Amino acid sequence: MTHEAPLTVRAAVLQRPGAGLRFEDLTLTDLRDDEVLVRLVATGLCHTDISFFNRPFLVDRPVVLGHEGAGYVHAVGSSVHGLSVGDPVVLSFDSCGLCESCTRDEPAYCHDFVDLNFVAQRRDGTTALRGADGPVRHAFFGQSSFATYSVCHPRNVVRLGDDTDLAMMGPLGCGFQTGAGAVLNVLQPSKTDSLVVFGSGSVGLAAVMAAKALETATIIAVDRLDSRLQAATAVGATHTLNPAGIADVVAAVREITGGGAHRSLDTTANMAVLRQSVEVLRPRGVCGFVGGAAAGTELCVDVRDIMMNGKTLRGIIEGDSRPHELIPRLVALYRAGRFPMNELIRFYAFEDIDRAISDSERGDVVKAVLRMPD
Repeated sequence: MTHEAPLTVRAAVLQRPGAGLRFEDLTLTDLRDDEVLVRLVATGLCHTDISFFNRPFLVDRPVVLGHEGAGYVHAVGSSVHGLSVGDPVVLSFDSCGLCESCTRDEPAYCHDFVDLNFVAQRRDGTTALRGADGPVRHAFFGQSSFATYSVCHPRNVVRLGDDTDLAMMGPLGCGFQTGAGAVLNVLQPSKTDSLVVFGSGSVGLAAVMAAKALETATIIAVDRLDSRLQAATAVGATHTLNPAGIADVVAAVREITGGGAHRSLDTTANMAVLRQSVEVLRPRGVCGFVGGAAAGTELCVDVRDIMMNGKTLRGIIEGDSRPHELIPRLVALYRAGRFPMNELIRFYAFEDIDRAISDSERGDVVKAVLRMPD
């Protein structure tokens, strides 16, 4: 073990649902043999974080959210291999490494995904962080990156090159990975295909960038904010549609594509929009969806349309990512100028997290990234 506890961690803590974030100095009480401690440089702000502010807690303890962290390895447990103090890393979702999905190298579908990523504490119920009022949960998406330090596992820590601009990399751990992975790993449009992306937030725009990197012939972005459609054009969309000014989005897509899209991706978690994502497809088309719909949400589709036209509806988690493969691939595309995620990022000081949240909720910023204090 290369870390000597205790260590002070500055964190934005959610005490209870709807309470808002409060900065606190927490104590790192211990680091276990299979854990990695990362000193964070920056973290992306994801709408998944925002959606958890008002959700009922799964465990009645305060929690540190955040799950798009990047930084340097500060300490490693005695059983950790392949990572060393000082390594530049980006953090992604956690997985067990033991279930059927994990052993088949599909960690995004880990059978214990909910326990490892949403409960936000160790599986034995303990936490590594403690505040003035008691234990604070620290393992949201295996990282809880709204903090100056993050306790992780080797499975969700991806080493990057020593010359990497880490402040830019955090969003690759979730939002950008989800959208880009949906295209690169699942939909895989060819150079002659058409793709329509519903929703031009960070996930949708990452999908657009990935499609552009694949040289997809027709890339259509659909969104109600003209500013987002302008961003989509800037990063590779060949066409944009604002439903507010169109009587029939499905007809508009069919006209652009000459009979329907080969591929579609819904990022909105709006069931009416997801149905459109299916309806815009041509025969044998594939629709992927990634939005975080609430449990129990039901989708009404025309079964005959899907069956007679051989359409596929495919749920996608985290872009079907193997983070240790996909994230370096996206970094390489970024460095080659083929994944211009820098055009979507706006930086905020960690102390300005509330402003970053407000700007994100209003749609004033595509991807807010919080810089940690030196």
